[in-house]
Amino acid sequence: MKKTNIAAFSILAASPFLIAIVALVSVMYGTKDISAITVWQAISAFDPSNVDHQIVRTGRIPRIAAVLLVGAFLAVAGAVMQGITRNYLASPSLMGVNDGSAFVITLAIVFFPGLPNYQMILLSMLGSALGAGIVFGFGSLIRNGLSPVRLAIIGTVIGTFLSSIATAIAMYFQVSQTVSAWYNTKVHMVDVDMLLLSIPFGLIGLILAFASAKAITITSLGEDIAIGLGQKTKAVRIISMLAVVCLTGTAVALVGKIAFVGLVIPHITRFLVGVDYRFIIPCAAVIGAFFLALCEVLSRFVNYPYETPIGVLTALVGVPFFLYLVRKHGGEKGA
Repeated sequence: MKKTNIAAFSILAASPFLIAIVALVSVMYGTKDISAITVWQAISAFDPSNVDHQIVRTGRIPRIAAVLLVGAFLAVAGAVMQGITRNYLASPSLMGVNDGSAFVITLAIVFFPGLPNYQMILLSMLGSALGAGIVFGFGSLIRNGLSPVRLAIIGTVIGTFLSSIATAIAMYFQVSQTVSAWYNTKVHMVDVDMLLLSIPFGLIGLILAFASAKAITITSLGEDIAIGLGQKTKAVRIISMLAVVCLTGTAVALVGKIAFVGLVIPHITRFLVGVDYRFIIPCAAVIGAFFLALCEVLSRFVNYPYETPIGVLTALVGVPFFLYLVRKHGGEKGA
């Protein structure tokens, strides 16, 4: 068995235990601590009159479930983007995908209030595609615009522009408080119906990513090599971007914008398991889920008893990592 296979198997074998531990800690501890016995009773013998049972069943379990799903979705989306673009800075948060999704959701909240959850998810996906299309469109029109650093700059500028327009619209129509929940990552107020609906949409994105894994590995070697090996590069990119749109759109619709997970986790995963995306994608999913769940737990204790937005924790890791990547790779291609 190859070294990368052993590493991937070890990660996949250990991840259920690590995720179970961090999930249990998330459910037990917070503004009000709840014992493990009470948690078990809330699951196995739910008592609607018991406040602790209500907290566990309607608050903390949906919250950690959403965080685990979003961590996996964003990590896989980032890995796929880096593979098909060969851009080590590619991620949903830097390439306008998150911002496009939040922008369209803002428009939906303002002009079409009360839309059912499945339509919000579909609109979020549409926004993801819109954001990515604008960023890569501008990048293709500018000289060397598709280089990693320049594309990241374009993505940041376009993302800021979309966020600013959305904020202005929300303030004008006096729905800024509702919209701010999406921009400040609403993990503390997860909608259970939205959570359940997000699972099939996210699974579609994961299935597309897994189905494309071998092709993404070949594409990541370079355009000429991929074509020489008979790869239909355009088809691979379309399917891969559909996966990114599904995963990112679902994540944003569920908990709002969370940055840097899709940037950091794929690099860590490649360091551990190598460059084969058949191993990168499943391992990125479990590492991303664990990472974001850990950030969610830590966010409760940074300024206890008040909660720190989870995006602050991911930024504390992501910003130095981003600067490290820029310093190490400069403007070169390759992921």
